[in-house]
Amino acid sequence: MGINLQLKTGYKTKNVEQSLLKEPIHQIKQVFESFISTYQERLQDLFQYSNEQDKLGLQRGLPEEMMQEILNCKPLSVFIPEEYGGRGGNTSEALSMLEVSSYQSLPLSLMMGINGALFLQPLANYAQESVKESVYDNILNKNKMGGLMITEPEFGSDALKMKTGFTEEGNHYRVKGIKHWAGLTGQADYWLITARPVEENGELGRDVSFFVHDSENGGIKVSEVFNNLGLYMLPYGRNEIDINVPKEFKLEPKSIGIKMMLDVLHRSRLQFPGMSTGFLRRMMDEAVDHCKTRFVGGLSLFNYDQVKARISSLQSHFTASSAMAYFTSRHVPLQEDTSKMDLAANSIKSVSTDYMQSASQHLLQLVGAKGYRLDHIAGRSTVDSRPFQIFEGSNDILYQQITESVLKLMRGAKETNLYAFISKHELMQHAADRFKDVLDFEVDLKMAQRKLVELGQAIGRIVTLNMTIELGANGFDKSMIENAIQVIESEIRQILSGYHFTPAHVTLADHEFPLSEGWRKYL
Repeated sequence: MGINLQLKTGYKTKNVEQSLLKEPIHQIKQVFESFISTYQERLQDLFQYSNEQDKLGLQRGLPEEMMQEILNCKPLSVFIPEEYGGRGGNTSEALSMLEVSSYQSLPLSLMMGINGALFLQPLANYAQESVKESVYDNILNKNKMGGLMITEPEFGSDALKMKTGFTEEGNHYRVKGIKHWAGLTGQADYWLITARPVEENGELGRDVSFFVHDSENGGIKVSEVFNNLGLYMLPYGRNEIDINVPKEFKLEPKSIGIKMMLDVLHRSRLQFPGMSTGFLRRMMDEAVDHCKTRFVGGLSLFNYDQVKARISSLQSHFTASSAMAYFTSRHVPLQEDTSKMDLAANSIKSVSTDYMQSASQHLLQLVGAKGYRLDHIAGRSTVDSRPFQIFEGSNDILYQQITESVLKLMRGAKETNLYAFISKHELMQHAADRFKDVLDFEVDLKMAQRKLVELGQAIGRIVTLNMTIELGANGFDKSMIENAIQVIESEIRQILSGYHFTPAHVTLADHEFPLSEGWRKYL
């Protein structure tokens, strides 16, 4: 597998640490390998049969019987602490489960990720004990699922201005508003719903709170189900919210709600490599298999230089994603507060999802015409991977935030030279020397937004390269590491070249351009 599955007691909860004292580490690992192998084999059987018989990729939703077969393997147990019957909430196990899921089905992996990173893990860190006990029991023993509602029709990227509000009424909270684009719309048994407090003057307060709602209690009306372009397995839609939530079902932040929201979102972004690594391995495997068996001009595609270049990029994407997964597994235990890990989280999410779309495009180009079918894995993957660059933070915005994070740190360190700063930062120091010639410049602290995005693309990949170098130092396949370093370095240099060369301002025509004034006028 693409993830080095080493359990480290320093990243375990107290109860799991105590259990490790009773059992040798190799036995713990063997137990997990048995669990993940069983899950992997079951998925392979289910998806291979369903794709052959029913063109599963073209169906909306997932057959209930098949969903129960998957949940019977207890994949969500990897997100649940040991004291509640789960496997312990170990990060490497969670990423490994997502990786195995995405190899067979990217939408399934997203479904598991929504349940885990956006519902079960927030409960572990912020919910009251009674809530954890009841919800976790139903997840593990009754195959129930949960989701998260943040996004609203008028407030997507501007989530902190959400209009869903809540008031305190006796022993419960009343939450009213409209949410949309929540994965598992109309299907989730539990929802984690965000809202802002309604002040005495009727205005909404600045902070954000999270509420756990049991769908059996009603109050959520699905007013529209969207015809989403891809990810057919997950229903999305518009939800009208008017619910009463018992007080104990409100999550309790360690400080303020906004910081709790950052922790939830950053933790989720940091775990994207679980989904991307399995998906990228599948793209790589499909491409290699096709190119070795497809002959053009008397030679297999695998012998053509341009084809090798594409496969090299696929291998690089997979290696980089594996490095990100390794980083998250080592540095992001369940109990870690990730609210301040914006640079790592935004870099991992944006770069890994860019690589997912790039890989699907490589595969589609290599496969050719037959790949341009929705029931072929190349076409389906191109459509299914695209929204990953949009949800949980549009990549354009995340790249801008990456640069802004670095500029803020530079101001704090009273440093204006980009190379001088990057060469000392723990997330980039091992990769910095490779780019001294293009990073040794004084940063314009008032650069245009477009330049913030461009520089963020480069910085995100420097962070990725640094993680790749660290994975190589820990024994990952040397040839894969060397190839990834070469490909990522070339990519970074191209981005920085554009950053230095392209103008800082964009010129737009300030009037409508009638069709009659087009090129024919000048014939």
